[in-house]
Amino acid sequence: MLNIITQHWDTLVSGLGYTLQSSLIALIGSVVVGTAFALMEISVHRWLRVIGTAYVEIIRNVPLLVITMGFYVIVPKYVVAVDGFTAGTIGLTIYTSAFIAETVRAGIESVAVGQMEGARAVGMTYTQAMTHIVFPQAIKIVIPPLGNQFINLVKNSSVLAFVAGFDLMYQAKIIANLTFDTFNTYLAVGVFYLVLTMPLSYLMRYLEKKWVTA
Repeated sequence: MLNIITQHWDTLVSGLGYTLQSSLIALIGSVVVGTAFALMEISVHRWLRVIGTAYVEIIRNVPLLVITMGFYVIVPKYVVAVDGFTAGTIGLTIYTSAFIAETVRAGIESVAVGQMEGARAVGMTYTQAMTHIVFPQAIKIVIPPLGNQFINLVKNSSVLAFVAGFDLMYQAKIIANLTFDTFNTYLAVGVFYLVLTMPLSYLMRYLEKKWVTA
């Protein structure tokens, strides 16, 4: 394994960079999109609830690879040219956003109904009550499951390998084909994934202790 890392260090670091970049973009995008659809799911407007629920249920039940291949094959053919990295990142964002939407929705609904009613009673609008009263409490509740989703997102970024996204797994295939040492190659890649996921895991534990017990 050490020979693979030392001899192909530049290739692995390059893949790590693409994996990290894709994961960060998808993380930010999925949180924004997921939160938006979570709010739609609990909206007072029925048509928004229908759209939000339909999005979450459809995306959660379609494999990540299918969504990614859709952007890699179908979108370039009928809409606009999309490279592998972009297709993989968009697919990862959309797929993860559905799970984050359900996590955020569950967190919001776990806040006592009286919190919203009390805020509305003192003159707050629905948006103000959600922003200043309900949502801050929900965030503390959803920190642990959100942490799991973030870690899953990093691991799921390996889908880029199927669409020539130049990520860690893609570079691993190249190295394995060159060296014929599949075992040590993927063992080395596993170490690189640990470098990404372990700090994230400890960060989420820290935030959980800091915010949940606050």
